[in-house]
Formats: sequence, structure tokens, C-alpha cells
Amino acid sequence: MNFLAHVYLSGNDPQLMIGNFIGDFVKGRNLNDRYNADIVKGIELHRAIDEFTDQHEVVLNSKVRLRPKYRHYSGVIVDMYYDHFLAKNWNDFHDISLQSFASQFYALLKENESILPKEVLYMMPYMIKGNWFVNYAQKDGIHRALTGMSRRTSFDSKMD
Repeated sequence: MNFLAHVYLSGNDPQLMIGNFIGDFVKGRNLNDRYNADIVKGIELHRAIDEFTDQHEVVLNSKVRLRPKYRHYSGVIVDMYYDHFLAKNWNDFHDISLQSFASQFYALLKENESILPKEVLYMMPYMIKGNWFVNYAQKDGIHRALTGMSRRTSFDSKMD
């Protein structure tokens, strides 16, 4: 669920950004039947990033620390806090402001609505209205995101 990090790691390639962003919502291997080559590269990049981070010692240790209380949601929480740290320190990593980056990406999503998975289409208005990327920089923004996810879980996630 670390949307900001995935989009940031796509560089300045709009199609790669879209593919990397929708990676959690696209299942299966026959991606070329549904998406152009650049979006497929973005989805593959998303999967490679997840595979790398899921095996990284720092990430594994972070999840272990949270697992006693949050169980299998520990990974989601770690991802969200990595987005928080990226957003909070955005100017150390990017030449344009986080607000400009977010606005440009939200516009890109709107331009590509026709190819977005239905889950993304449902989430997108909330993401844009709540300016998630910018609000990730504040602890309250992360808290709101985790609380929102907690409401959608089938059992007590303790994320709220």
C-alpha cells in the first residue's frame, strides 16, 4: 500500500507510473492482453520492488516488531510509514514540491481512467480529495489512512 514510494520509483515515465501504481490491483500473468508494454513494465516494476523490499532485512525486522500486535497487517503498516518518511523528507529526494508531484500524478490518473482497475477507480476520488500523497507527510494523514483501511478489514486489525 505504499503508493507514493511506488510512483516515485517510476521516475518521470507516466505509463511506468500508472503501471507501478496499479500493481497491487492487477492479478495474473497475461498482462499484455490488457495493457500496453509500458504499463506492463510498470506492473512488473511494482512486483520487483515488492519482492525486493519483502525480503530486505530492515523491512523484515520492522514487520517482526509490529507483528505481535498487528499480525498480518504489520506489512501494510510498515509500507505506510515508509511513505510517511518519504513524504516528510520529500525535498531531499525530488526537485519539485510534493504538492506539485501529487497534483501531476492525480491528473495522470484522471487521464488514464479508461484503463484503471475498478478498485482504483473506486479509491481515486477519495485519494484526490484527501490529497493522500501530501497528507502522508503528517502523522495524522497516516493515521487517517490506516483508520480507513481498518474499517474495511473483516476482523480487528488494530490499525485505528
